[in-house]
Amino acid sequence: MSAPRPAAGRAVILFWQSLVGAGVLAAWQTLVSLKRLDAFFVSRPSDIVQRIGQWVVTGSLWGHLAVTLEESLLGLVVGAATGISLGFWFGRSPLLASIFDPYIKMLNAVPRVVLAPLFLLWFGLGIWSKVALAVTLVFFVMFFNTYQGVRDADRVLIDNVRMLGATERQLVRHVLIPSALTWIFSSLQTSLGFAMVGAVVGEYLGSTRGLGYVISQAEGTFDTTGVFAGMTVLGLVVVAISAGVTRLEKWLLRWKA
Repeated sequence: MSAPRPAAGRAVILFWQSLVGAGVLAAWQTLVSLKRLDAFFVSRPSDIVQRIGQWVVTGSLWGHLAVTLEESLLGLVVGAATGISLGFWFGRSPLLASIFDPYIKMLNAVPRVVLAPLFLLWFGLGIWSKVALAVTLVFFVMFFNTYQGVRDADRVLIDNVRMLGATERQLVRHVLIPSALTWIFSSLQTSLGFAMVGAVVGEYLGSTRGLGYVISQAEGTFDTTGVFAGMTVLGLVVVAISAGVTRLEKWLLRWKA
């Protein structure tokens, strides 16, 4: 088991991350204040923070955020579950993978934005049209990474485990799942962002709730501050959830060197 990163190392990284962020925000604020950038088009960091604070104080943020999180997490769970399941199945059955290979590639090539109006037509303006769009974004990322993780399992280790009399269930549990976990968690970080994108795009195209709706309304009234505030909230939420996924990954893969 590899030794954990020293606290001093984490502190240095956090310091530089904070410094980069503060530098970008300070430059942005300065350029707008000096009128090198037009505040009508890019707003000001101070105005964005103030707008988010207003949303938090008035409570208008929480309802929209809850809807977007519900849609995103449902899309992530359904997309990840189906992608991982089919990825394992196809990874263990080369013949089946060969038969469905052109169809999987064809479906993956379909632009997801094209599907959004169809989902709105089929499922209405409720959460399920947004969940469906998020699922299509998450599924293929999880499927291909799980499939590759299963196929990359050590063949010598698999043969040795079979020689020792392991059942198929034991093989999957003790060899294939650990082999694929690194690939799965790597794709989960990407899929998290895709799930949020799917939910927000669906809300943007047709909804009465959610952060995508808030951004759409702000854009419709040329409220640049509202647009940037909505995007900032989305970014902060993704970073927070991603940190939780990273902690879970480290705990589950603590055995891996």
